[in-house]
Amino acid sequence: MPTQTTAPLLNRRHAIAGLTTALSYSRVLGANDRIGVGVIGVGNRGSYDMSLFQKNADAEVRGICDVWGDRLDKALSTAKTARGFADHRKLLELKEVDAILVGSPDHWHKDHAIDAMNAGKDVYCEKPMCRTREEAPQMVRAARATGRILQIGLQQRSGLIYQEPLKEFVRSGAIGKISHIDAIWHSGVAGASGANRRGELTAKPDNLDWIRFLGSVRYRDWAPAQYLNFRAFLDFNGGKMTDFGHHWMDVVHMYMGERAPNSAVFAGGMFYPHADGRTAPDTCNAMYEYGEGKFTVNFQSNAYAIPGEDGVTFHGDKGRLFVNRNRYEFLTPEKGAQPVAKRIPGDITVDHVRNFLDCCKSRKLPNADGAIAAISVVPPLLGVESYLRKKRLAFDPDRMELIEG
Repeated sequence: MPTQTTAPLLNRRHAIAGLTTALSYSRVLGANDRIGVGVIGVGNRGSYDMSLFQKNADAEVRGICDVWGDRLDKALSTAKTARGFADHRKLLELKEVDAILVGSPDHWHKDHAIDAMNAGKDVYCEKPMCRTREEAPQMVRAARATGRILQIGLQQRSGLIYQEPLKEFVRSGAIGKISHIDAIWHSGVAGASGANRRGELTAKPDNLDWIRFLGSVRYRDWAPAQYLNFRAFLDFNGGKMTDFGHHWMDVVHMYMGERAPNSAVFAGGMFYPHADGRTAPDTCNAMYEYGEGKFTVNFQSNAYAIPGEDGVTFHGDKGRLFVNRNRYEFLTPEKGAQPVAKRIPGDITVDHVRNFLDCCKSRKLPNADGAIAAISVVPPLLGVESYLRKKRLAFDPDRMELIEG
């Protein structure tokens, strides 16, 4: 596979400067106006996100697009007034649609998001933001040029469970100097994927547009595993490195500052047999160095029979903080010290969707604005590059480009 080249990337200073304002909106929404929502991609995550939008009284799903007719029909049955499309460009022509939820596979995120913003729609795009480093600044540029809201599905940014310990233990200085962070999201040992996994789609359905699904990816004949389990194939995404890694590395940036790492090195591979031809590793360990001796991050997503609890642990010289989507725990080293712990039930994606809808009206930048996500997607994508190139990569976080040599 050819080495990923480095195109002109978003300068960090420009990214941060872009966080200060959003341009005016062509269709001004009042506080009581309903936001017309279009959905592109209604697989498992896209359908779930759509259901969260529908829980908001000021949002109405008015258009749905998917390449597989069966999925489209199922989604339309839950949105009685919505119109259905196989081509996202037709959906974007609807004047009654103000905002687009991009729930399509990762290799389509950039095109679907940019097409939507160019059509005058605000965008909530699922993570990871994009498939390659070159795509992220293109998405941010489109958002700034068109004045659209671009929220990436990094829901930790909207969760009180993350905001509270950040204020209480990190920004307050209670944890002291943080020198290392463990970002852990293990999975079970995968069995067969695709058609063998669910016993469906051995033959391509007549109402599934395989060519459109492939999009910009090199053509290949119908491959059910690559459709049903696209995250196992690096042509379509970055595997667990981007699927889980963008979430957890964004938490690191949320707590430590919006800056890319200085280096990345991957260790792992495919350690278990898979009969589906997958190319994404099942065992992922990536180490990142930030700044000149500032801190390191170890991201792990391995395949274990007993995966354990997912979360991010910050190690300081005055304490240790663990946080995930439903609990946090802070502990100091004194003998007999009791942890400060809290649990908050529920799905923080609800809050993230609400933040997006509020920003569609206020024109304020959302919690996970594209310019923020364009920086935090860099470490997981560097991990993928390190895996493919089988070497440690040096990176310039100011120029946002690889240092070759």
